[in-house]
Amino acid sequence: METLDLVKKIKAALEDKKAEDVTVIDIHEISSIADYFVIANGSNANQLTAMQDAVDETMYTNGVHAKQVEGNSNSTWILMDYQDIIVHLFSKEDRLFYDLEHIWKDGKVVEL
Repeated sequence: METLDLVKKIKAALEDKKAEDVTVIDIHEISSIADYFVIANGSNANQLTAMQDAVDETMYTNGVHAKQVEGNSNSTWILMDYQDIIVHLFSKEDRLFYDLEHIWKDGKVVEL
């Protein structure tokens, strides 16, 4: 399966869990760490966990397993590394604080 197709499935899984402000950034031309960076926020820790579970299930059913996951059910952020795709889930406050969109401003926002 193509990487962009997986990104579309991740976005759909996040939206199914009512994720807020799902942003996909194409970073393949500016970084060797991944091709896409997906950022989303949720309103509480339970929603972040549900979003994480939805992404993980989507990737697992498509034969992709996380290389690494940082954060847990008590965290206000969760990072999921799927090699070509990195998913970062935040509380609204942490998303504003870390401002990853600014860090990856040289990437291209992908409208799906």
